[in-house]
Amino acid sequence: QESTIRINCHSLTKTGIKMKLAIFATLASAAAAFAPASKPAFTTELNMAKYASKLQYVDCISTADLPAPGGATSGVAGGLAICIAVDPKGSIYALGDKCPPVNQPLSFGKVNDDGTIQDPVLGTKFSLKTGEVVGAWCPSGIGKLLGGLFEPSGVPTYPVKQAKGAIQVQVDVNAKFNFEANYWAGILDAQGKSDGKYY
Repeated sequence: QESTIRINCHSLTKTGIKMKLAIFATLASAAAAFAPASKPAFTTELNMAKYASKLQYVDCISTADLPAPGGATSGVAGGLAICIAVDPKGSIYALGDKCPPVNQPLSFGKVNDDGTIQDPVLGTKFSLKTGEVVGAWCPSGIGKLLGGLFEPSGVPTYPVKQAKGAIQVQVDVNAKFNFEANYWAGILDAQGKSDGKYY
């Protein structure tokens, strides 16, 4: 009976080690999925802007959709996802609607009394005026795990005004065209030359 107990203890130890290795492998692969990608040190024609930057005010949301003080909502201006936030005093701010490091919507966040909006998942606070990180980077539970893989980074801010029954945001209206031009040139180049000819 002693030999049976030894064999069972030995097989339990093997199972425990396998389980720990499986958990470690899962965590490592999940962390690698969110790790920043390295950027090439060179540029090609595909990375260059095809259209000059053109800043102009574009309708983002109607004034009827403006959130109450202390709230936020999302909109689109010039093809960009925008978070429209209203602080408790009623001032309106426009920020990029993608929270670093994993791009969940900032418009789902909480607008605080201290002039910040807080990431709803990872807990990072961003200044409504500058978009910079205020306080700790990714302080929530899962944020501590993911945040360690990335350098702290803020969100873009945009000039905003109320006009013609809309909340307008000043954006580069050619940013989307430049992105799409690079995208289509890359797709066409994969199938043939971007000028329509083949190799």
